[in-house]
Amino acid sequence: MSRSHTRRPLPQPGGPVFITDGGLETTLIFHERIELPQFNASTLLRTAAGQAILLSYYRRYADVARQHQCGLILETPTWRGSPDWLAKLGINRVEFAEINHIGIALMNQLRAEYDLVIPQILVAGCVGPCGDGYWPVQGVTVDAAEAYHREQIALYADAEVDFVSAMTINTIAEAMGIVRAARAHAMNVTVSFTVETDGRLPTGHTLREAIETVDAATGGPAYYMINCAHPAHFEPVLRRGGAWTKRILALRANASRLSHAELDEAVTLDAGDPAELARSYAELKDLMPQLTVFGGCCGTDHRHIGSICTAVTAPQPKTRAVA
Repeated sequence: MSRSHTRRPLPQPGGPVFITDGGLETTLIFHERIELPQFNASTLLRTAAGQAILLSYYRRYADVARQHQCGLILETPTWRGSPDWLAKLGINRVEFAEINHIGIALMNQLRAEYDLVIPQILVAGCVGPCGDGYWPVQGVTVDAAEAYHREQIALYADAEVDFVSAMTINTIAEAMGIVRAARAHAMNVTVSFTVETDGRLPTGHTLREAIETVDAATGGPAYYMINCAHPAHFEPVLRRGGAWTKRILALRANASRLSHAELDEAVTLDAGDPAELARSYAELKDLMPQLTVFGGCCGTDHRHIGSICTAVTAPQPKTRAVA
């Protein structure tokens, strides 16, 4: 697909609700007992059987969007689809390109399948951090981050992708590099920061520092998201308010209240309580009416997203207080 592809408009502050999927890797590993070397779901794109597994997974969320008549964002299963992460599994740059293209084609196959029954479907090319989502790589510069992500983002720029979605980003420098790489290829991009239990990035920077610094240095992404943390970890920070919070349009929270260190050592899945998580999302939407995109991260599945979708689309009491 060439750059002539007409990209669809992105979600807007306070606009119609969109949902995403949940915790792809945790669902496949813990619920479906599928082995993912290096926690890398993009390796399933290498075989017809793996592609069928992924299609089945994403259809559950498409069915939720159809049921609730909300928008759907299909993110390619390429969070660890960069050349460096695939090289850890002996996959070369030729197959890297093939894997990413298959991921894009799969999401567009689903879009064609559901396009007439879901109000709006967007396809996002997903990129993840150069290191682990929980533990930032020390000393990564903006230039190095831009170079690292340039090749994967270039593939998306020449494909049927509406925007780039950067997930679990845990340093300001890497966020800046991703935005620069996307802008170099005339691509819209969204950046999702992950935070610790104190609401700060793993580097110790506050969300406010991260968002204001990236915006000032690069012009910023289309919008920001918070993911891979429970709402209880970041709600107190958001409650303080400020203009910077208006730049956050999306949430993909963990089901679990555990810290990243605890989750990293866990041998069983903490799926939390879907109803409780949904209430937290509804309370955050009351606090921040601009929130538009709702999904999940570690431990969440289509049941959580269904509950969240019900909660955020239902009329809420005006006097709701966040616990």
